[in-house]
Amino acid sequence: MFTTKHSMSLRHPIENEISLTPTLSPFDKAQGRRGNGRGRFDPKSNGSRSLLYYPRPLCGRGKGEGSGAIVLANPRIQLSRVSDFVALTKPEITFLVLLATAVGSIMASASVNPVSLFHALFGTALVASGAAALNQYLERFHDATMRRTGNRPLPAGRLSPREALYFGTGLSAAGSLYLALSANTLTSMIGLITVLSYLFVYTPLKRRTHLCTLIGALPGAAPVLMGWSSVQGSLAPEAWLLYATLFLWQFPHFLAIAWLYREDYAQAGMLMLPRENNDRRSSFRTMWVASIGLVSTTLVPSLIGMTGKLYFHAALWLGLGLLFFVYRVSSRPSKNAARQLLKATVIYLPLLYLVMILDRTG
Repeated sequence: MFTTKHSMSLRHPIENEISLTPTLSPFDKAQGRRGNGRGRFDPKSNGSRSLLYYPRPLCGRGKGEGSGAIVLANPRIQLSRVSDFVALTKPEITFLVLLATAVGSIMASASVNPVSLFHALFGTALVASGAAALNQYLERFHDATMRRTGNRPLPAGRLSPREALYFGTGLSAAGSLYLALSANTLTSMIGLITVLSYLFVYTPLKRRTHLCTLIGALPGAAPVLMGWSSVQGSLAPEAWLLYATLFLWQFPHFLAIAWLYREDYAQAGMLMLPRENNDRRSSFRTMWVASIGLVSTTLVPSLIGMTGKLYFHAALWLGLGLLFFVYRVSSRPSKNAARQLLKATVIYLPLLYLVMILDRTG
């Protein structure tokens, strides 16, 4: 870490004083960049991004400057830290998790109980947010080597690893306990198993095998089971049908992300895609098989009486639209085609779920 010999103190308009020390982010250090002592990168170094300034406290000094708790009297610093803790929860992913949970809960209900639905969503939100924070804790060194993730709170140094560890552990534990008390033990156990398999099976396998997407899709589809079990206390065949839908959806979604950021993943040693071009074609075949399976699976609810004809036609046309984007990226692979497929998957799933809920049979 690069620091000046003496800390640079800036007096804030709000009567409090904080010390800002110019510090290289882990991403920049991984790129071989170095500071010049004036708050900017050395022009001769590899890069020209401005040096990051991290707040150091002036209170409670011991032998060295800044030893003590960070003063958060500045509202802007408080807001920034809150924003960083929110970022640890990966809100976009958590939203999709809650969407799947809500679908599972509603489809399992003869009539929707708002209180039961709230308990399922709140408990699942705690579990999912904690898992996301712990994932960033475990991958902080790898995140620092990727441009896409280099500015996350941990690799950028805005939060400490200990803060993320305590935050993630607390959320996951609280969520599991909340689900056990407000829903049932089965829902809590599904959530706990999902967190453990996500953190200690899928996460390390991302640097060991390109089959990690397949393995990660197993816990990734669990939220819909949590929603279902929170209502019925068991898992009926219909619940596993919804699980299969979410399981298969993850392949076009995450393989599109893997192709879009393949250089970043390769730099971090993550095997989201096979290394060889010939083997990469197998990823597109996997995408095709999973996508065709997804479209076929989404038609089954109408065939077994879970939904009506409106959902059947909507699922068919949405599926054909998704297959069009899969065809584009597999026939002419490019970042633009991968980005369009990624957007298509993000639009596809909420629309599919919305029509499913609206046209469900009571």
